Amino acid sequence: MSTEPRIIPIKPVNALPQHGSLFEAHKKVQARSVKGWFTNWRWAMVWLTQIVFYGLPWLPWNGRQAMLFDLNSRRFYIFDLVLYPQDFIYLAALLVLSALALFFFTTIAGRLWCGFACPQTVYTEIFMWIEQRIEGDRLARLKLDKAPWVGQKLLKRGGKHVAWGVFSLWTGLTFVGYFTPIRALLASISSFGAGPWELFWSVFYGMATYGNAGFLREQVCKYMCPYARFQSVMLDGDSLIVGYDTARGESRGSRSKTADRAKLGLGDCVDCTMCVQVCPVGIDIRNGFQMECIGCGACIDACDTVMDKMNYPRGLIRFSTQNGLAQGWDRPALLKRAVRWRTAIYGGALLIGVTAFAASLMTRAPFRVDITRDRGVMARMVDDGVIENVYRLHIMNSTELTQRYRVDVSAEHGVYGMRVDNAQAIDLAPSENRDVSVRIRLDANVAANLVGQIVPINMSIEQMGAAGQAVKLIERSTFVVPR
Repeated sequence: MSTEPRIIPIKPVNALPQHGSLFEAHKKVQARSVKGWFTNWRWAMVWLTQIVFYGLPWLPWNGRQAMLFDLNSRRFYIFDLVLYPQDFIYLAALLVLSALALFFFTTIAGRLWCGFACPQTVYTEIFMWIEQRIEGDRLARLKLDKAPWVGQKLLKRGGKHVAWGVFSLWTGLTFVGYFTPIRALLASISSFGAGPWELFWSVFYGMATYGNAGFLREQVCKYMCPYARFQSVMLDGDSLIVGYDTARGESRGSRSKTADRAKLGLGDCVDCTMCVQVCPVGIDIRNGFQMECIGCGACIDACDTVMDKMNYPRGLIRFSTQNGLAQGWDRPALLKRAVRWRTAIYGGALLIGVTAFAASLMTRAPFRVDITRDRGVMARMVDDGVIENVYRLHIMNSTELTQRYRVDVSAEHGVYGMRVDNAQAIDLAPSENRDVSVRIRLDANVAANLVGQIVPINMSIEQMGAAGQAVKLIERSTFVVPR
């Protein structure tokens, strides 16, 4: 009799199929067109954002574009404001303020940014409009999806992609036009003289627009955008969301317009699924609050249209809060709950930050000066025991006008007899920056009592504007009296 152990194969419990998938297969969302209050607002935001985006590069301002981020000359023009890389602090402050604004508005109004002003939403709306004009509404597009790739389908799909491509390319060129003057960019492209980086970024941004708005669409909002992931941290029971009134709508079911829903034991929801058909992310809002909802209000417009046809009150699906839906609060109660400790803290911090940011920009000096000792020339004795130090001033004219500057010096601790030897006006062209050599001298009789000392000094650089408009900056440095 054999004593060798028997090997018995054991099948794992709940084993996954060999060729299974952990992810649900993507289903293409073919949203139905809808009309209503929130749709009109969404299109108003589309027009507003795109007029600003496409129009700003063409708006002339002081002989240039109104907004231009000139990386070659390292200057950033925003209307009358000229910024340099040294002003990076303003970008950091702007990012902090944007984060505070995100916390504040999300706590109050949920994902209204996503639904009405986010570039992904705006461009998806435009691409869907192009698609609808060429391929028809939802039912026609669903039918076209199942049709063979011949004749009309090739013509319509091809025309749609050509329209998408032209629009995307123009979007990419406009984006690059914020960094390269757009008139010069288009002229160089038309003459086949555009640089490789301009071409690369025009195509790259155009392809990103084409892919995100034409193909990925709701997948960007659901899987790629981090906002949907951490919005639950910022939302609470009193934050505004798109919600379905379960108490009023259930039990749902179809019925005739004249039927008595109370006798049938039905709520106001007729289960027409219109709210699902118009949703750009393909969710059913009746299943409760969901992370994928972008708060666009399309389902509200669709449901209100059905309610009007059934002679039922509007608002079965509406903007409300989780507490408001659960307790049936009216609008005054919702507005009252909008002011709470959380929103007060965020709002106060945002108000202080915006005020400080605006004040800093308004009081920003129209020029900048950096002072360094000229290391190529040591402190030295010149004529009749006079001591001379040489400094290098880097002056940046932050205005778009020719400016004249004057340099003066004074010593601290009661030291007199110090002057700028080569004192003369310094003229700088608009937005010019220049290195200027300045020689400062100390009288011999004063220097004789300061041998071997380092004297603190104040160098003043004055922008000589019109009467009463002169601006002066004072920079500290030191004057060396050699032994």
